[in-house]
Amino acid sequence: MRIHSTFTKALAVSAVALMSLTACGGSDGGADAPAATGAGSDLGLVQAGTLTVCSDIPYKPFEYEENGKYVGFDMDLVGAIAKAMDLKLEVKDVGFDGLQSGVVLASGQCDMGASAMTITDDRKKHLGFTDGYYDSEQSLLVPKDSDIKSIDDLAGKTVGVQQGTTGKKYATEHVPSDTKIQDYPSDAELFPALQSKGVDAVLQDLPVNLEHTQDGKFKIVAKYKTDEQYGFAVKKDGTEALLKELDAKLAGLKDNGQYQEIYDKYFSTK
Repeated sequence: MRIHSTFTKALAVSAVALMSLTACGGSDGGADAPAATGAGSDLGLVQAGTLTVCSDIPYKPFEYEENGKYVGFDMDLVGAIAKAMDLKLEVKDVGFDGLQSGVVLASGQCDMGASAMTITDDRKKHLGFTDGYYDSEQSLLVPKDSDIKSIDDLAGKTVGVQQGTTGKKYATEHVPSDTKIQDYPSDAELFPALQSKGVDAVLQDLPVNLEHTQDGKFKIVAKYKTDEQYGFAVKKDGTEALLKELDAKLAGLKDNGQYQEIYDKYFSTK
């Protein structure tokens, strides 16, 4: 199993940011790069014949590694989209903050981001988004024996959130003024903090928190409707053709029933 530490991801994002500031050409699509040929060559792909997708892994049930392969709702969807486009699929594991900020995509490291990313007006300033593909809710996760029953009970306590997410935004706007909000790079650090009592609760996307209730040691005490949708992200400029194609293939998956099959695979029993 491939393991990526937060430090490794941070280094990768830093390197990408530096490259985006200094590079003027090269094999990633600079002025002197040869024109791509083959499937998808008219879409400006970073690698001809391949849909290269960046994602922050793990974030179960949307993206995680199992038996040496990337699986999950997002991963299955982009796999089906790539197949419909007659392209191979390559997935790169990157930090979420660099992905949602637009740095990773702007640098040409990948064609699209698929990482349970909520479409927001702020993100639209530096990213392009497909049509929404998943309606999202936030939730509050606590230990089974916790006396926390609502967001108001977080007064004087510490709530864990993932940095750069709408979960953090929701917490910032709704927790009591004396609640400490503790950031973590990803769920891989966030949930262990709850397990070790480093935080009193976790506020993040409902499906991810649901995964942590399976053994009965933790429970969800509140759900928050936010009218949010996830979207697949692309570079802000110069991706009009790619975005149109992704939307068309996503719509096709919904029309032919494949989207529903993938959805039921991960959420029908939740």
